[in-house]
Amino acid sequence: MISTRGRYALRVMIDIAEHGNGNYIRLDEIARRQEISEKYLESILVILTRGNLLSGLRGKGGGYKLTKSPEEYTIGSILRLTEGSLSPVACLKEGAQPCNKSAECKTLPVWKGLNDAINGYLDGITLAELTANGDDYSI
Repeated sequence: MISTRGRYALRVMIDIAEHGNGNYIRLDEIARRQEISEKYLESILVILTRGNLLSGLRGKGGGYKLTKSPEEYTIGSILRLTEGSLSPVACLKEGAQPCNKSAECKTLPVWKGLNDAINGYLDGITLAELTANGDDYSI
């Protein structure tokens, strides 16, 4: 399940892509448009900035902007940064200790297939596609 943080991060990235035009967007403007508290939004922006998806500038004229073009961001990359792993089971998370039952696990192929489907789907959608299609996005 995707958390509120992950869902809001996607909304923020779309907002900045739609309104930024290469310029910095103030936190209070994003918060107002997205109806997210500034305090909670700031915690999300810290994650996105530390992950180099956004750059931040303090002071007059400051705010946040994309570090790349919207075509270069996948929804999967944004969610993995904010959610950690998108793996459906712990044994498939990056860096997980190998399960001592993996060689005989009858369900492992199911989880691997689901993991591939989730990541493939989310990595196949770019921020640019979401901004272009708005509410009508479908594959």
